[in-house]
Amino acid sequence: MHGWRSTVLALTVSAALLPTAACGVALDLPTAAPTPPGTSRTDTVVPASSGSSGSSGSDAIAQPTAARTGTAAAALATLQVKGRAPKTGYTREQFGRRWADIDRDGCDQRNQVLARDMDAETFKPGTRNCVVLTGSLRDPYTARTVAFTRGAASSSDVQIDHVIALSDAWQKGAQQLDAATRQRIGNDPLNLVAVDGPTNARKGDGDAATWLTPNMRYRCAYVARQVAVKARYTLWVTAAERDAITRILDTCPGQALPTDANAPANTYR
Repeated sequence: MHGWRSTVLALTVSAALLPTAACGVALDLPTAAPTPPGTSRTDTVVPASSGSSGSSGSDAIAQPTAARTGTAAAALATLQVKGRAPKTGYTREQFGRRWADIDRDGCDQRNQVLARDMDAETFKPGTRNCVVLTGSLRDPYTARTVAFTRGAASSSDVQIDHVIALSDAWQKGAQQLDAATRQRIGNDPLNLVAVDGPTNARKGDGDAATWLTPNMRYRCAYVARQVAVKARYTLWVTAAERDAITRILDTCPGQALPTDANAPANTYR
């Protein structure tokens, strides 16, 4: 009796100690690149939390592997390179309601991004710290400080930029996605950054081949964010766009993908 129990126990322990590869699963795990000196919290890979406030499994934003970990250069290499599709059929409404509360926490995405990216913000009473009334933005696109005051004549001083412009997304794969996924692209905090209003207007719907941030110190973080969004939603890049992003990333080897959509987007090296 004791002899066969000892044999079974030994076999069980031996099986538990076998490497995963012996069970038929390849151990092909990516190794995260070391964080270069001087990187900021947006340069560091932080896994997106699946338990963010107000979100559920069915409402969670899809996050392909390439958008979760690794360097921006590695993720760029996984993107399809194709020509720009026609803009036919594009309207802003194709990406759902503006600033929809996609995480269902009771606060719209515009106000959430303003609060995320600004300092010294104040809120409208009775809105549970949602509606931002004032704040100070250290603008990543220009490296200037921009004061924000909510109002008909002043709110546009600080705008929310879609890092991947929606019309650009439409022409590079989004028109093939369902309406719910397109709404996520339009409201995903990873694709949203609070920036200087006039500079955002000058960007228009340009991609990295036609527009880059005037603040050269932010360019690595900017194109890395573009790559992260395109990887998350399987959007493609044009050859000119890929080459422009590559030139920027060559200046910052090891630049990591920004994966924590709740981290301020205006910090950089």
